[in-house]
Amino acid sequence: MVREFKFKGYTPEQLQTLSIENLLPLLNSRQRRSLDKRVSTYMNDDKRKLREKVKLAREGKLKGQLRTHVRDMIILPDMVGLTIHVHNGKEFAQVAIKPEMIGHYLGEYAITNKRVQHGAPGVGSSRSSLYVPLK
Repeated sequence: MVREFKFKGYTPEQLQTLSIENLLPLLNSRQRRSLDKRVSTYMNDDKRKLREKVKLAREGKLKGQLRTHVRDMIILPDMVGLTIHVHNGKEFAQVAIKPEMIGHYLGEYAITNKRVQHGAPGVGSSRSSLYVPLK
């Protein structure tokens, strides 16, 4: 039996019908404080443009990919089901938004660093490497 996802007792369909004001009490305090200030500082031009693009993508009017540099945007219920390409400093990482991601930041899912894979040590890295022929 598959367990149905609920966010604080609400199904994803119910969350999409909620306004941001009704969604605020369900979020954690950090996200709540950020969204409280959305009128002035939180919803700056970049985030406002991203919300407009999300709305266009929902309606199917957006051509191409939904790409953004806004990593500190809180994932809201109207983004669920979309694929957003988030910039990680080098390239755009593809993030498929799921209901479990509501309340988190976009940047949490576009990792900015990779695992370090060291090669062989270079010349001068240890005492014994001084006597290794270069050819």
